Amino acid sequence: MRNLDDLKAPLHFKSRRESSYDRNGGNSDSQGVGAGETYPLIDVDAAGEVRHIWMAIASPDPFYLRSILIRMYWDNEETPSVEAPVGDFFGVGHARSYTHTSVCFSTTVNDERRQGEGVSLNSWVPMPFSSHARIELVNQSSLGMSVYYYVDWREMPEEDVDPFRFHATWRRRNPTVNPDDTGDELYDKMMQGSNQTDKYNFPILYAEGRGNYLGINLYIDNITGEWWGEGDDMIFIDRPEGTPDWGGNWPPELHGTGSEDYLCHAWGMQSYQHMYCGESWCEDKDFLRAHNCHGKVSVYRFHVADAIPFEKKIRVSMEHGTANDRKDDWACTAYWYQEEPHSPHSFEPMIPVEQRMPRPARTDRMIATYMF
Repeated sequence: MRNLDDLKAPLHFKSRRESSYDRNGGNSDSQGVGAGETYPLIDVDAAGEVRHIWMAIASPDPFYLRSILIRMYWDNEETPSVEAPVGDFFGVGHARSYTHTSVCFSTTVNDERRQGEGVSLNSWVPMPFSSHARIELVNQSSLGMSVYYYVDWREMPEEDVDPFRFHATWRRRNPTVNPDDTGDELYDKMMQGSNQTDKYNFPILYAEGRGNYLGINLYIDNITGEWWGEGDDMIFIDRPEGTPDWGGNWPPELHGTGSEDYLCHAWGMQSYQHMYCGESWCEDKDFLRAHNCHGKVSVYRFHVADAIPFEKKIRVSMEHGTANDRKDDWACTAYWYQEEPHSPHSFEPMIPVEQRMPRPARTDRMIATYMF
């Protein structure tokens, strides 16, 4: 991250841009992408670093932010280092457009009340590559769409490129449930309110290699009622077992005290946005003193000032409620840097588009439940 003082000295790179500008000199500055098509925003053979992505998508699909995927490939790798629904990647979850700002992402929208509203999507995350970069949109909607975009990147000598590559993965559990593992002593203890394993937590990230954990955009639909939090975050670092099936030796290297605490809030969540943490959106934030916890919520946490490095592997998870006692709808985009190659276990198979759809918005019947 540079500051204004850095601009007073020479910068040793060349500014480059890929964009959707009208090649004929007019104002038709978008690119059409048909249903089922894949479109490359950038596909260059060079060494450098993506520094900024801006895009705006025009689609008649009201759930386009979940229907369209973004994928990123570095240095001609066969499998993507980034795969997520485009909205969830940029920090807008539940296929809902809203305005928010963090150190990594920012968005703006005219009308948060309307499902499917157009939104500006910005990423400020540095993304290095040494020989090739490809960023693409995959339109899995049944409808066509148009995309306006900039991808601003720096071309530089390969020896000046940093060694880690940017990664992001997406998971959803709808709802979060515990399997019936009667006979597992740790499961039986958890059912009694004492959780000493991450095996049954919501899985955020598993990565192998050397790298740095960046953070999450977390999207929760509170379908159980009352307060959705209190789930502890658990981060296992460089454990020798190195398996992605969770449930490692206890305790983890980093153990938190509750989801709202990991998100740097307290006594629930507040409508507050900081560079590194915050609540970017809440469906019912002004309803009957709901304390920003009813309906759909979007929260984030980025480890920029408090970096979390790993040398061999990392496993990140969070309880869904105290000792995993809640059954809500959780989706999460996790971000990290690491040396390639990345482990195939870092990515779950992307679920079909119909399974990515958000639950319906809150209804008058649900409102009446709180009133009476």
